[in-house]
Amino acid sequence: MSLYERWLRPLAFSLDPETAHALAVDALAAAGSFKPLRALIERAYGFEHSALKTTVAGLDFPNPVGLAAGFDKDCRAVPALCAFGFGFIELGTLTPRAQGGNPRPRLFRFPSREALVNRMGFNNEGAETAARRLSRLRKSHIPIGVNIGVNADVQPEEAPAAYAQAFSRVRQWGDYFVVNVSCPNQQGFRRLQEKLRLERILTALKALNREAKPVFVKLSPDLELEELSSLVGLLMDQASGVVCTNTSLARDMGPGAPPLPEDAVATRGGLSGAPLRALSTKTIREVYRLSGGRLPIIGSGGIFSAEDAYEKIRAGASLVQVYTGLVYRGPALVPEIKRGLARLLAGHNLSSVREAVGCSHMASAQP
Repeated sequence: MSLYERWLRPLAFSLDPETAHALAVDALAAAGSFKPLRALIERAYGFEHSALKTTVAGLDFPNPVGLAAGFDKDCRAVPALCAFGFGFIELGTLTPRAQGGNPRPRLFRFPSREALVNRMGFNNEGAETAARRLSRLRKSHIPIGVNIGVNADVQPEEAPAAYAQAFSRVRQWGDYFVVNVSCPNQQGFRRLQEKLRLERILTALKALNREAKPVFVKLSPDLELEELSSLVGLLMDQASGVVCTNTSLARDMGPGAPPLPEDAVATRGGLSGAPLRALSTKTIREVYRLSGGRLPIIGSGGIFSAEDAYEKIRAGASLVQVYTGLVYRGPALVPEIKRGLARLLAGHNLSSVREAVGCSHMASAQP
C-alpha cells in the first residue's frame, strides 16, 4: 500500500470530493513554482524505458501514460503535473467563456466500486484565462493536450463557431487538441457527435489550424455500433485520432459485471472508474476494427494497473490516460503502470509499445 493510500487518501476522502480536488490542484500549483520540489518529484516518479517511447500523430511521447482532461481544468498546475512521470497531460475542458458549471454537489465517490460520478458541467475560467497562463510557461518536455468544449447556452447550430473561438484562444499553446462532443452533463451536448454536426465543427477548426496540429475527438462509450460505424470514416478523414472514452450514463455495465451500488445507480451524471473499464475497451476495439487500425486512439476509462493499460493497448490504443485511478491509487500509479508495461512488453518479446497496439485483433484472427 502506497503512502497516498495509507495516509493521504483517508484524509482526502474525509472531505467533499470537489473540495479535496480543489485543494489538490492548489497544492500542485504551488509546488510547480518551486524548482527544487519539482526536481524531487521527477526523481520519485521519473521511471522511463526505451520500449515505452512512441510517436502518435506526429508527436513524440516518452511513454504512453497520460493524464486525462478534467483534473486541471484551468491550466494551473502544469509544471508540477509534468514532473509526475506522465508521457503527456491533457488540460481542460475549456470553453470560450468562463462558466460556473452545474450546482453543487456535482462530484461523488463510490469507493466500493472504485468509481466516480460527476455532473460538473464544464466549470472553468474560460479559454482566455487559460491562454494567459499557458503563455507564461516554458516549453514542456512532454506533449500538452488541450480539451475544448462550448458553453451551456450555445445552440447546436452555433457550435462550430464556438469551438473555433475556444480553439483560436489556445491553439498556440497546445501540442494537440481534443474536441469534447461527448460530455453527458450538458443538455443535448452529445448530439454534437452526430455526423453532420461533427463534420461542421471539424471543418471550422481545420480552417483555423494553420499549424496543422493534431485534433482528436472524444467519444462517448454509450454510442451504438451503428453510430460508431457512421463516424469512423469522417474521423479518419477529418481528425487526427479519437479519445475512447468519456464518462458513461449507463449503470448496467453488461453481462458478468458486478452491479453498482444503489446510490450510484440513482446519482445523475457521468460514471468513471473501474466499472467503465470493459465498456471503454470495447469501444477502443470497435474503433480500431472499423478503421483498420489506421485511426490513432487514446484509451481512457478504468485504468488502475499496468494490466488494464496493456489491455487497452492490445485492443488498439496507442496511448492511454488515467484520472479516476489516481483518485483511488495516487500518483504512484503512474510509474507503477510504466514499469508494468515494460515488464509485459518484455514478457511478450516486444521491443516497443507500438508493436503491442492492436495485438489482440491479430490473436483473435488466428484459426
